[in-house]
Amino acid sequence: MILVTGASGKVGSEAARLLGAQHHPTRALVRDASRAPHGVETVIGDFDRPDTLDTAMRGVETVVLVSPAVPAQEIAVIDSAVRQGVRHIVKITSKASADSPVDRRRGQARIEAHLEATGLSFTLLRANAYMQNLLALAPMIKQTGGFLMSAADGQVGMIDSRDVAATAATVAATPQAHVGRTYWLTGPDLITYSNVAEELSDALGHPVEYRRTSPADHRAAMIKAGVPEAVAISNAQAFGLIAEGDAAWLTNEVESITGTAPRTLRTFITDHIAAFA
Repeated sequence: MILVTGASGKVGSEAARLLGAQHHPTRALVRDASRAPHGVETVIGDFDRPDTLDTAMRGVETVVLVSPAVPAQEIAVIDSAVRQGVRHIVKITSKASADSPVDRRRGQARIEAHLEATGLSFTLLRANAYMQNLLALAPMIKQTGGFLMSAADGQVGMIDSRDVAATAATVAATPQAHVGRTYWLTGPDLITYSNVAEELSDALGHPVEYRRTSPADHRAAMIKAGVPEAVAISNAQAFGLIAEGDAAWLTNEVESITGTAPRTLRTFITDHIAAFA
């Protein structure tokens, strides 16, 4: 049995769907039954309630660990997996560093260190920035004809979350082939936010402007738009690092694992054009 946590989110829901479609015994952990993916067993649970995690883990051999990366919550999942005799964890993660200026990267480092210390077999899927994050720009694009960003001309190996999910599903189906491995997942191209504006302009048939701003002004704009301050601070830090080249890395690991090339930015925009129109 494979358990997928965070199965109502963009990566977890698609990973659960793919595993179910491939006829692997799969259980989806969600907080809200109405958001559960179709075609797989569903269990209701809460990262903050270890008893519900233990229930979800019973009979499970492999866990696809997807969450908002709150250290205490992911550590609770890992500890439950140990208690219930889980054999392997496939963790969805990102760049992690104990001394990073970005809070969520420090959190990921703490989670990964705990996972390693348990002695459990694991695989890390370290994804570059998700194309799906561009959907958050859609309201601004529709209202103002452009978007604000503090990434300057930094390049990003941006990846569609569906390709991260496909990689996770492949690894979870045959975990013994991926024990102890860390994979760095990207899309096929290095993308700037100027490229994003160009692709959106072509797809929509009217100009979409990329408006460069400073991290401080970007943080203030996010807070004004209703983003929680802590998230806005972390986001602005991450975009500032992109401007410095921190996300300018590409690999072919999605295709080498899944056998299918990752989606391009153009494909992503075409598939989601209704959100921007």
